Amino acid sequence: MFEPATPLAPPAGRTTNDLIRQQNLASVLSLLHSRGALSRAQLGATTGLNRSTVTGLVMELTELGLVREAPGGERTGKVGRPTLDIEPEDHVAALSVRAEPHAVTVALVGLGGVVHARLRHDTANAPSPRRFVQIVESSVEAMRADIDRHYRVVGAGLAVPGLVNANGSVLVSPTLGWKREPVAARLSDQLGMPVTAGNDASIGALAESRFGVGVGVGNLLYLGGAMHSIGGGLIIDGTLLRGTSGYAGELGHTVVDPRGRRCVCGRKGCLEAEVSLDLLEPLLGRRKLDEDELDVELGVARDPRVMAEVTRQVEVLSVALTNFVNAFSPETVVLSGYLGALLSVSRERLAEAVRVHPLGAEGRTIRLERAHLRSRLMLVGPAELAFADLLSNPAGFRA
Repeated sequence: MFEPATPLAPPAGRTTNDLIRQQNLASVLSLLHSRGALSRAQLGATTGLNRSTVTGLVMELTELGLVREAPGGERTGKVGRPTLDIEPEDHVAALSVRAEPHAVTVALVGLGGVVHARLRHDTANAPSPRRFVQIVESSVEAMRADIDRHYRVVGAGLAVPGLVNANGSVLVSPTLGWKREPVAARLSDQLGMPVTAGNDASIGALAESRFGVGVGVGNLLYLGGAMHSIGGGLIIDGTLLRGTSGYAGELGHTVVDPRGRRCVCGRKGCLEAEVSLDLLEPLLGRRKLDEDELDVELGVARDPRVMAEVTRQVEVLSVALTNFVNAFSPETVVLSGYLGALLSVSRERLAEAVRVHPLGAEGRTIRLERAHLRSRLMLVGPAELAFADLLSNPAGFRA
């Protein structure tokens, strides 16, 4: 629920009214960005702002080129004309970049989470940081003519499977083989725009909380399974948990079996070493399955070896989920990627893990959901990093 802005001590050179105006502009634009077209009445009811204030804010955001009016569904009377809704200007856009061990994806995403275009570049092996920057630059150049004609790009967001600090440097990404790489700075220099980097799982949690199953959820645990890794993201009291230097959420490296398989981090029995699509694909006789293909394969699988491995992995995952729920007490647990596919075939067992086994489970209700954004998750998510400054201070927008 959005609350009316409350006065805070203003920075030097700014009045309290200036600060309140900035907060109110941010509240209205952020609401339209995450929920789409709304009427002025809906904006007022959600933000707690009065009608005249909402009208003034909408006018200012329209003049800034950040929102527009569109025919709405409500009518002013029984035979009146439809009201005008306010919607985000999706030609205001950000670049969304995702680094994976065998692919680099670049997308153009407008306000409101609209995916205008995307390019995927498959690689035989994990690209070096230098090669990665080259691939991204060439992908953006392929979109350049369209971007220059139709869009105002505010910057780029980058999702990396690994530890990424607040400056956008990758401390370590075992699946990419990167260590201490200032990849955001390099990419910014080449693209000529600000680039913000983050851990892919934390970005997934952020995207699901704004556009997916986590809308309106104050405490959310997100667990995403990629081809070679598992990452976690946590929304605590409505805020993404970042931890020291932004390294919170490495739940894939929770040890679930000290005598288990060797993990890329060097330890044995990490969750991502024990619950992995890499262990299942050879049994399925397929490689590089996407999420939709995996759903089909698991839905029709009858091979006892496949079923046994799925059962083993689900049991390990259920133990991990019980521990995570005990530690963080979320309202909702969201599984995406490979883990979402496991949920689709083992919902009862995994639901039991989050609803029955945790301490105090009888006194609370915990939802277990599959990520709703599916294939859009890592297209929309990184763009949120690039939109952050705009959403927090719309009046300072320049593009």
